[in-house]
Formats: sequence, C-alpha cells, structure tokens
Amino acid sequence: MADVDGADSADSAGRGTDRGTDQRVTTDDGVRLAVRVEGPADAAATVVLSHGWTLDSRTWGPVAAGLLRGPCPPRVVRYDHRGHGRSDAVPPETMTIARLADDLAHVVSAAAPEGPLVLAGHSMGGMALMALAEQHPDVAARAAGLALVATASGGLARTTFGLSERGAALARSVDRRLRDLPARSRRPAMGPPWLLSPAMRWLLLGAHPDPRARRLTVEAVAACRPQTVAGFRATLDEHDRDAALAAYASTPTAVLAGDRDRLTPVAAARRIADALPGARLTVFPGAGHMLPVERVPGVLARIGELVRSAG
Repeated sequence: MADVDGADSADSAGRGTDRGTDQRVTTDDGVRLAVRVEGPADAAATVVLSHGWTLDSRTWGPVAAGLLRGPCPPRVVRYDHRGHGRSDAVPPETMTIARLADDLAHVVSAAAPEGPLVLAGHSMGGMALMALAEQHPDVAARAAGLALVATASGGLARTTFGLSERGAALARSVDRRLRDLPARSRRPAMGPPWLLSPAMRWLLLGAHPDPRARRLTVEAVAACRPQTVAGFRATLDEHDRDAALAAYASTPTAVLAGDRDRLTPVAAARRIADALPGARLTVFPGAGHMLPVERVPGVLARIGELVRSAG
C-alpha cells in the first residue's frame, strides 16, 4: 500500500469532495509522487492520465479540463512520474518502465481504490500501462477503457525520426553520444524554453501547432531534470510488450496516432491495434507526438467515449 498525504489545491474550484486536491503518494521504495485528483468522488468511473518521457502532468491538463466540464464528469487523476515534474528525483537504476508500472499501481491504490477505471497513457505513459498488465494484472483488470496515445509496444531502438535511412542512422549515432551528457549534469532543469524550442518544435510537434501546444510542450521539457532525460532513455529502447497487450483484449481501447509523429509513428500504433483486434485506431493528419495538447478535441472525444461506456 502507498502512503498518502494531501491538501486542497488553492487553484481548484468547487466545494467539498468535488474540489481538486494535490496529494503526495509514497511508493514502496520511498519515492513521493505528485498526484492531482479532480472531479466528484461519487463519479461512475475514474480516468487516470499517465504522461510521457521528459514531460509532466501539465500536458494532460487541457484534456482533464475538458473531461471535468462534461455533463457527467468522471473523477480525474493526473500524476508526475518519478523523476519528472513535482515528483521526487530518483537514482538512475530505478528509471525503468517496469518501475513506472509499480508507481501507477500505487497511485491507483491511493487515489482510486474502487470502481471502474479508464486508463490513458501518452508515449512512455502508455508503455507503463502495458507493463501494468504484466506486473499488476489485478489493477489492469479494473480497466473499463484504455487509451493508448502516441505510444508503442516495442521497436523504439530502430526509430527513424521520420528521416531517411542514412539520416536516421546519423541521428541515432548522435543520440547515443549525447545520452551521457545529461546524465553527468547536476542542473535542476534542461534549460531555458527559448533555447530548446526549435528542437522540440521539430521533434515533438506536427504542422502548425497552436501557441498553447508549443508552450506546454516546451515548458515541460525545459523543466525536466537532465538526469531524468538520460536515465529513462535505455528503458525506452528495451521496451517490448506486445504480449502484455493480450491482457486488454476485451477492454474497449482507443489507439491514437499523429501522422507526423517522429518518435512513435503510425506504424507503431498499427502494431498495437493489430494486437488488439477490437481496438479503434484514429490517425490525426498533420499531428506530431504531442496529441494531448495538439489535438485536444479529438483526444477528449475518444476518452470521453470510453468514460461513457465505463459508466
């Protein structure tokens, strides 16, 4: 079981149990995870939103707000992965997708111990949902809906970044050489947003992203700890969980992809959908990797459908 402490957030709205709270959930290895819980305590279902590598729970903020504005809002849980956002920094040896699955189980135990769940994971957050099925099948069995957003079940070590074969080989070589640089850094953040913006715009966003999508993406990455950027890189390459998807074979599932995603391309989404014949695959034209901020109405609609079926 996870330890929890929490207090009402000053920026939340509403009264009583409908008021949002910021909590700290302590895992079995002593890491304190920052968790945000919003929505009515008696909601028919709880949506758990798991973010991607180098990001934080702010990137799910627009979708969470949309869910909470609905006529029958669910309970919504967002949290920062270990080493990310407001959660504790952690040693590199604990920066694994397997460990993220354990953390997710702690968050669910603390924030949504009963009732149906709709699990939504973006990028590495989606990979954590796959690992959850391997390591905590009792939690995965509570999923009445699953949204896998711009993620992959494996094959990331061979990513092409949307480049030619020669360009991709060069990019992977540069990537390998640069991995050790953040690992040696003791800085609390990657750097100023203005400096990182051009690279993040190319790597993570699609065509013509709006200002909010750019801002949320760049600010999250800029605030990430360099050691977190480096520490989780290896586990992404090692991720191979096609078999784990079988646990969700009977779960209503939405698989979402952007056709300009350089990190988890449409082929990765099709690979997931092929393993889950009942899944609904949606490809967003012109979108990149950051679907939760680039295509808010579309992502919100798909998750909303899952929430309604779960209730």
